[in-house]
Amino acid sequence: MATMKQVAERAGVSISTVSHVINKTRVVSDDVRQRVLGIIDEMHYIPSAVARSLKNDKTHTIGVLVPNSSNPYFAELISWIEDAAFELGYNIILCNAHGGAQKQAAYLRLLMEKRIDGLLLVASGADDEQDQLLRHEAVPIVQLERGLPGLEADLVLAGQEEGGYEATRHLIELGHRDIACVSGPADLPRTRERVGGFLRAMAEAGLALPPDHVVQEEFTSAGGHAAFTRLLAWPRRPTAVFVTSDLMALGGLCAAGAAGVRVPAQLSVVGYDDIAGAPYALPPLTTVAPPKRDMARLAIDLLIDRIRGAHVPLRSTALASTLVVRASTAPPSAHL
Repeated sequence: MATMKQVAERAGVSISTVSHVINKTRVVSDDVRQRVLGIIDEMHYIPSAVARSLKNDKTHTIGVLVPNSSNPYFAELISWIEDAAFELGYNIILCNAHGGAQKQAAYLRLLMEKRIDGLLLVASGADDEQDQLLRHEAVPIVQLERGLPGLEADLVLAGQEEGGYEATRHLIELGHRDIACVSGPADLPRTRERVGGFLRAMAEAGLALPPDHVVQEEFTSAGGHAAFTRLLAWPRRPTAVFVTSDLMALGGLCAAGAAGVRVPAQLSVVGYDDIAGAPYALPPLTTVAPPKRDMARLAIDLLIDRIRGAHVPLRSTALASTLVVRASTAPPSAHL
């Protein structure tokens, strides 16, 4: 592997000149700069990121902490985050906090030890140790999806409560009156907000909601399958279901098929997240689509502005989600 000394000798310049070209720490004549860059390319010299960060106090690296990268929604969001950061000359270090607050706090320490320039945080929940770490870190932080209480940082989110409301309004406007909700665990903010939108729409329409019409399971396809299996065994099953996750909805469609329940002829289903597989479900899934690409772009733009020293008031921006109507919903008159 080539060294900086070898590059300097080959280019006929000092080691410090090569360093200034790489780190852009001093003006170097264009002829010399082009010669040095040509030798770097020719010799396949790779500068030490650690050495550069010590000199510039910047690593051009962003830490990204998410609750569960195996969830297609977060996987798609991460992809957009990575694209947006790369376009602006930054790399990301991804940490998956699935497993609880202790793991989340441990990964926060790890990211800070890696000398990241900033942190993009998709928090899974609040925790005293994690909160202390975040409040005492000097790196800029942008929160995505939800804000932790008391953490002073920019926030980018999509209206989860409003999305749940719009999904339920869609079913009500189709003429459904007996509507159930399949949701994730009650302690997750995403669950509470999306179910909150469902409850608001039902209350506004004056529709009764028996306690058992909100069925909670894990935010997985298996969880959705289990919830629908219970729901479809009711003596009088609902005509429509709002599901707070597309993963759960896909499991629910599978359970409906196994039970001989036709969607949407006998049961309308609306999901949430508009994951890549939603249009290819059987039938294609009506769902709420958060603006994942726009959220990622705005979050990265805000974070890099902070990294570069922008001194502006903290921003909290809510982007609108969109209801995408496909073939899994129909008026109850279509139910046979």
